[in-house]
Amino acid sequence: MTPQSVLGMGQDALVLLLLVSAPVLGIVLVVGLVVSIVQAITQIHEATLSFVPKLIAAVAVFGLAGPWMLTTLVDYLRRMLEAIPSIVQ
Repeated sequence: MTPQSVLGMGQDALVLLLLVSAPVLGIVLVVGLVVSIVQAITQIHEATLSFVPKLIAAVAVFGLAGPWMLTTLVDYLRRMLEAIPSIVQ
């Protein structure tokens, strides 16, 4: 196992992490921005008003993109487990 292969596996893991988390983080960011603008316009500064829509959006994204996220993670794990014999040599 060379240092380059370890760095390559780490880089693949980080890219996968960004790819899988991007839909949830992006939607929650947009919802938070919209709620903040509405709060600034209406001058209503309630903590639950910003938390609940973000939670609902995150659950909706997990419901829609969850199967894709799980498939992507399982494929990555399968590739890593299948690569163990070639790495150990």
